[in-house]
Amino acid sequence: MAQSTGKRHHLFTRIWHWLNALFITTLLMSGLMIFNAHPQLYWGEYGSREDYAWLQIDDTRTTGFVRIGSAHVETTGVLGLSMDGDNKVRRVAFPGWATIPTDYSLAAARRWHFAFAWMFALGLTAFMLISLFNGHIFKDLHVRRSEWSLKAIWEDIKNHARLRFNDGHDAGTYNFLQKFSYIGVIFIVLPMIILTGITMSPAMNAAWPWLLDIFGGRQSARSIHFIAATILVSFVAVHLIMVVLSGPITGIRSMITGRHAISSKSADGESS
Repeated sequence: MAQSTGKRHHLFTRIWHWLNALFITTLLMSGLMIFNAHPQLYWGEYGSREDYAWLQIDDTRTTGFVRIGSAHVETTGVLGLSMDGDNKVRRVAFPGWATIPTDYSLAAARRWHFAFAWMFALGLTAFMLISLFNGHIFKDLHVRRSEWSLKAIWEDIKNHARLRFNDGHDAGTYNFLQKFSYIGVIFIVLPMIILTGITMSPAMNAAWPWLLDIFGGRQSARSIHFIAATILVSFVAVHLIMVVLSGPITGIRSMITGRHAISSKSADGESS
């Protein structure tokens, strides 16, 4: 089967992709350490140990657990109560291997989180502006009218379920589910994470007090921040799974070189 190459990713898109992998990993791990300082989430302006939390990751000194509303799940050994590398019991929401730093330090976690948060926010802003001017948004992410039909959407869902991915000349294009998920993450989830993060900062509240009104208070902003981060982690997990299933070498190579392989076929369907 003869192959040629076609352009898929702009240089800036590739740079932003790999920097984001670093930024998001650091933000997630340092954020989990910050969460360890108070592993409960509330709605509204205020929240304390005595108030009702809609989510709690904690321990009973003998078992770890996660509680969401009235649902209670034991998570001993993973969340709430676990063992560190020295076989010492850690009574924190998330274990050391999942946090930055590995040992409990709220101050250090905040320094890591805030430093990378600004780089992440500036990178996202630059990506949006450059993607607007170089045509990436309209050319690659714009969902066209024909793609909104129920038949087309259902066909795309079935292709994903059967692990049928774009091939040949279509390999350089995004399908409906890809476009829909990328648009949702880039233009909704990521800005939501940034804005709710700003809302939790007392210094930014003084400059932009209207953010507290938009998100319903600092504790509500913290809850939305956590939910949006969870959606982002889920998106990344699905993204990695799809890369593996569709061919990891081809996918990683295209994100490094910006080009993808195209198999050429003759009119009668035989490989040329």
